[in-house]
Amino acid sequence: MDNKKTKILIVEDDKFLVRAIGDHLQREGFEVITAFNGEEGLRDIEQEKPDLVLLDLIIPQKDGFEVLVETKGSSDRKIKNIPIVILSNLGQESDIKKGLELGAADYLIKTEFSMKGIVKKIKEVLAKQGLTLR
Repeated sequence: MDNKKTKILIVEDDKFLVRAIGDHLQREGFEVITAFNGEEGLRDIEQEKPDLVLLDLIIPQKDGFEVLVETKGSSDRKIKNIPIVILSNLGQESDIKKGLELGAADYLIKTEFSMKGIVKKIKEVLAKQGLTLR
């Protein structure tokens, strides 16, 4: 049995928020990788193959919807099956519906979730995938 930690990729351009969420996840025992734009996010998804991606929608270079489409459309099943949780300020029903239809595992609106709530949601999504914190 390998001793590898559960790996979370945060794709978010707000450095303060990345640090806050990243610190919280690390305290919970996760390995955290960060990307500050869509291009970096896609590269890290392919290279790192994280256990879960926490994805903002309004990010530079490629927006979150593009990252979601490219990830879920990948011919590599390991990449295609990575659960993606959207964490965005876009709270309109049409954005939520679009994100879920494109394959997001869940959609969180930033203003409605505390750090503890975000961690709890990540653990729930991982559990649905049959992954536990390791």
